[in-house]
Formats: sequence, structure tokens, C-alpha cells
Amino acid sequence: MKISETIFVLILVAVIMAAGNSVGYPVDIISSLKGMAVLVVISVVGFLIAKLPVCNKLPVIFWVSIIAIISSLPVTPGSAWVLDTARHVQFLAICTPILAYAGLAIGKDLAMFKQISWRIIPVALAVCAGTFLCAAFIAQVTLHLEGVI
Repeated sequence: MKISETIFVLILVAVIMAAGNSVGYPVDIISSLKGMAVLVVISVVGFLIAKLPVCNKLPVIFWVSIIAIISSLPVTPGSAWVLDTARHVQFLAICTPILAYAGLAIGKDLAMFKQISWRIIPVALAVCAGTFLCAAFIAQVTLHLEGVI
């Protein structure tokens, strides 16, 4: 995928996320778009750094994370603005399009799923059950230590 296509997709998904953020949460569309713009700029900068010949040995997510961390450090000029602007974007508004994309990406590998056949079902059930039980255990311990329950 070309760099321009990647940036276009990031912007398109950001607009969809901003709309979902405004519809699902008490955030106006302008604040939502500003927050998504900050996240898109951070993503584009990280993506462009990952394309450099010196930096292409590490994945894009590493560079995006580093740029996000640096841009939100208190010593970085403008970090208060970045944090204030990005706080209007709710995490679940971001998850919806990403999970939809993941589902589409997995759907194109149906031949692989045919090879795995029924064996994926018990593995998926075990992963879901384990995730739920571990999260419930951590929540129980944390709430008990905090005195909530």
C-alpha cells in the first residue's frame, strides 16, 4: 500500500470513529474530530518514521507508540494540548472500526480456517473463558483491596 493510500485510510477511519464517538458518547463532533486529528497525526508520523530505511526493522506500532509517548510527556511542548484534545476520544469508539477491520482481514483467510476446521472452536472458547475468568479475578481482588466490596 502506498503512503498516500495509508494516510487516506487513516483519515477515513478517523472520520468514522469521530462520528461513532459523537453518537455514542456526550462529545460534540468538533471536539471528536480534533481528538481524532491528533491521533491521526501521531499515527502518520510514526508510520513515516517506520518507512525510513534505518527504522524499518521495527514494526509501525512501535514507532506510533513512541511518538504518542513523547508527545504526551510533560516535558514536551504542547503535551497538555495533545492530552486535552485526545481525551475527548473514547476508547470504545476507536475499537469498533478496528474490530470490524480485523474481522474483514480474518474473513479473507477462509482457506486457512478450512484447514484448521473444528479445532479452532475449543481454542477460541478456552481463550474467551480464560480472559473472562482472569479479568473477573483481577477485578475481584482489586475491588476487595480498595474496599469497594
